[in-house]
Amino acid sequence: MKTGLIIRHVPYEGIAGYREPIEAAGYHLDRIDVADPAFSTLDLREPDLLIMMGGPMGVYEDDRYPWIRCQLRRLALRLELDRPTLGVCFGAQMIAAALGAKVYRGPVSEVGFHELQIAKAPAAAPLRHLDGVPLLHWHSDSFELPEGAELLASSPLYRHQAFRRGSNTLGLQFHAEMGRDERFHAWTSSWPEDIAASGTTVERLRDDHDRHGPRAVEAGQSMIAEWLTTLH
Repeated sequence: MKTGLIIRHVPYEGIAGYREPIEAAGYHLDRIDVADPAFSTLDLREPDLLIMMGGPMGVYEDDRYPWIRCQLRRLALRLELDRPTLGVCFGAQMIAAALGAKVYRGPVSEVGFHELQIAKAPAAAPLRHLDGVPLLHWHSDSFELPEGAELLASSPLYRHQAFRRGSNTLGLQFHAEMGRDERFHAWTSSWPEDIAASGTTVERLRDDHDRHGPRAVEAGQSMIAEWLTTLH
C-alpha cells in the first residue's frame, strides 16, 4: 500500500474532505503535528504522498516558529526529487517558499465563500471540477509564482490561488476540503478579527458554509481524485 503523510500545523486544520479520495486511491494515511518532538527527525522524502495543511502563521515568521525553517529545508529536498506533494493554504505557501518564491503579507484579508477563475490550460484540468463552485477562502498572505510552476486559478483579490509544478506538485491557497467538517466552527470562533477585516460577519459566513459547503467538498474531492491519477 502507498503511504501518505499529513503534516498538521494546528489541530483545527486537518485534511477534512480530502481524506476520502486519497484513501480511495490506495494511500494509507498517517499524520504528524509540527509540535510532536518526532517531527524534526522525519525524512520528508520518504512518503509516497506528502500533504501539508493550513495554519494561522506566516512562512516569514520563522523567528516565532523555529520548525518552519526546519520543515522548509526538508521539503526542498523532497521537491528536488519531484515527489508527489500537496499543499493547502499555509502548506501551499510553504511549497512556494521551498521552491524559492517570496511569501508575503497581502493587502487584504480574503475570508468567505466565492468562486475561482480557473485557468484555461491543460495543467489546470483537475481544477475544472471547481468551476462555478463557491469555495472557502481564509488567508491574508500570498506568494509569488515559483519558477517553473503554472498558475491554475485566481480570485479578484489574489491572483495566485493555485499552482502546479509538473504533475506531482500542487499548491492550493483555498479550502475546498472544508464544508462538512465541524472544525470550521473553531475557525469562526478563533479568528473573528479576520472575518471582520474581510467585511463579512460570523453569521453570514456560517450561513454560507451551510449553503455552499457540501457542494464545495464534492468538487474538491473530485479535483483531488483526478490529480492523484496524474502522479508518477
